[in-house]
Amino acid sequence: MKLAFGCDPNATALKTALMEKAQSLGHEVVDFGAEDPIYANVAADVARAVARGDYDRGVVVCGTGIGVSIAANKVKGAYCALLADAYSAQRATLSNNANMVAMGAQTTGIETAKVLLENYLANTYDPNSRSAPKVARVVEIEAEQK
Repeated sequence: MKLAFGCDPNATALKTALMEKAQSLGHEVVDFGAEDPIYANVAADVARAVARGDYDRGVVVCGTGIGVSIAANKVKGAYCALLADAYSAQRATLSNNANMVAMGAQTTGIETAKVLLENYLANTYDPNSRSAPKVARVVEIEAEQK
């Protein structure tokens, strides 16, 4: 997979570790940077690129992961899940078809974050699953927005 990564300056170490982990799993990674202290800017840049289809998935990181998740989810076509545990990392894809994930550098240890990333990337959404009508409704709600 081709993956886009971005973070604010507080989360550079975690982003770098996650990029290295993704590369070790055979994925292509692109770094959208870590210089902008306004985390919403890099989160939106990654989200736009993922929503356009330039990247298969995106990973964004800030102090808690909350801010980048909220910012990414403002972009039409971006579906970003905040990860905190291994089960949620799996279900982000399997149940929610999330094309992005967010994590917090001040709330999630590096080794845990690597496991979360691996669990997220190891799964593929099944459009014929029992989650399909739920995911379709989320897309419909997005389309209702002006």
